[in-house]
Amino acid sequence: MSAHPTVPVDVAAAERFRETRWRRPGSATAWLAAPGILLGIVFVAIPVILVVVYSFMSKAPGGVGVAGPANLESWQKLLFEEDFSGTFAFNGQYLEVLWRSVWVAALTTVLAIVIAVPTAVWIATRRPRVRTLLVLAVTIPFWTNTLIRTYAWMILLNDQGIVNSGIGALGLSPLPLYPSQFATVIGLVYVFVPFMILPIYTSAAKFDFRLAEAAYDLGATRWRVVTRVLLPSLRSGILAGSLLVFVPALGAFIQPMLLGGAKVDFIGTVIQRQFKESMNWPFGAAISVALLILTLLALLGFAFAAKRVSAQGEKVSLL
Repeated sequence: MSAHPTVPVDVAAAERFRETRWRRPGSATAWLAAPGILLGIVFVAIPVILVVVYSFMSKAPGGVGVAGPANLESWQKLLFEEDFSGTFAFNGQYLEVLWRSVWVAALTTVLAIVIAVPTAVWIATRRPRVRTLLVLAVTIPFWTNTLIRTYAWMILLNDQGIVNSGIGALGLSPLPLYPSQFATVIGLVYVFVPFMILPIYTSAAKFDFRLAEAAYDLGATRWRVVTRVLLPSLRSGILAGSLLVFVPALGAFIQPMLLGGAKVDFIGTVIQRQFKESMNWPFGAAISVALLILTLLALLGFAFAAKRVSAQGEKVSLL
């Protein structure tokens, strides 16, 4: 006989609990969302509204702040340049900066995927205890300030740095690695690749590797297994990681400013210069709103891609 008495189960009470208002979707009180709504209004909505309003104002006579009345001067400056006679001519300078930022952000995302996919799959195939340690190792860079890590790359890539010293030891001429756009991409990939590894690892940890073994048994080559079996199962993680990398890389300014040496303008460095050096807050706000619109378009693109992935249901094709 058991030492513990059996507790009777009240089936009716359990059923009533399942039907309680806390269990029905949309039935909980709206006050539960009040803290999140308040934070969203104070730290997201109000700042965005202020930036949008500033973009339609004029530079203050004293050089700091904005002044009325509302106008489209800052928005015109994005695409047109006014000469001394008052004639407007098309100026594609800022469109070029915007395109350069998009291209570098896309390149950063692709390189992060190339690094993250094999890394995440390798981590997912380790023993549970080892996996935990490896995931912890991926997050270690987050423990250090981004600015310090960027300065570390400046030391590594300069003319007397470790990289060029190694190249010189091989009898080769040092490479102009810093400052350069190459150094900017290296810094961006280094900073954001953990954001790609973690969501891909989450998908890889759920992958049934017996499917890969079955594909091998059916005569599939290694490349066919990777492209037809493994990668389709990682699509949701790759998509989430791409979103986490592309959007912040698009507006980054620390890496372009420090590793690029401010020789080549990016959208983030232009915005920072308008607010800090030129004190042209309306024009800086207009560029910020343009970047916000571009980011929203990117988010819509990722959302559409995520919807397609969800509709396909993570189907695995064996060919």
